[in-house]
Amino acid sequence: METLFALLIGFALADFAMQSDAMARGKNRHNKPSYIPAGQTPVAVWPYYLSAHALIHAGAVWCVTGDVRLGVAEFVLHWIIDFLKCENITNPHMDQLLHFMCRVIYAVIASV
Repeated sequence: METLFALLIGFALADFAMQSDAMARGKNRHNKPSYIPAGQTPVAVWPYYLSAHALIHAGAVWCVTGDVRLGVAEFVLHWIIDFLKCENITNPHMDQLLHFMCRVIYAVIASV
């Protein structure tokens, strides 16, 4: 239970406190960049924002569990889950449920 609680705290910090507005908007490929310097050609930056966001979550999982493999799994799963939400394949409620279920699975694996 302690590991799950720590994973959920890490999730709340990474998904809310540590996710800037620029990251929240920038990770969605359908949102245009909010700032483009004069004369610069707009380019797709959403993969960088989404990957950085998923890496923050991966770091939290790794720090809590001490298992880099779970951190890598979190990076991949968080990236996919958030991408699906940005594509409107899932909704914010399903997104949060999927992230919660990942934490439950990580806690079970970490306790074995």
